[in-house]
Amino acid sequence: METNFRHDFSGKTILIVEDEMSNFALLEALLSTTEAKIIHVTTGIAAIDYAINHPELDMVLMDIKLPDVNGYEVTKRIRVLYPELPIIAQTAFVMSGDKEKALRSGCNAYIPKPIDLNKLLDTMSGFLL
Repeated sequence: METNFRHDFSGKTILIVEDEMSNFALLEALLSTTEAKIIHVTTGIAAIDYAINHPELDMVLMDIKLPDVNGYEVTKRIRVLYPELPIIAQTAFVMSGDKEKALRSGCNAYIPKPIDLNKLLDTMSGFLL
């Protein structure tokens, strides 16, 4: 596939925390032209463990509704380890106050599902480029 030069994330490692395989597959497809290294975990505990053991992470795409620890709490725990690591909440929760709750938990940005490719890539670029 040809690289999307507007959004070239070569050399960047992105952790996608997503328990629904169909949602992960969509994110993986959306990011396929960016040349980023994609890591996938399906639980909050796995995300925390991965972050602890891989300080080279450049970004986290954080689902909020996870089967064990919710994305807000996972974000808070990762934020203690890496205060500057960009974390973008991506969630189907789009009720009033959800964006503010994500930002208060330590997320840098909030992208509602269904994911808008241009909004996602532009938001990511603001942190990665």
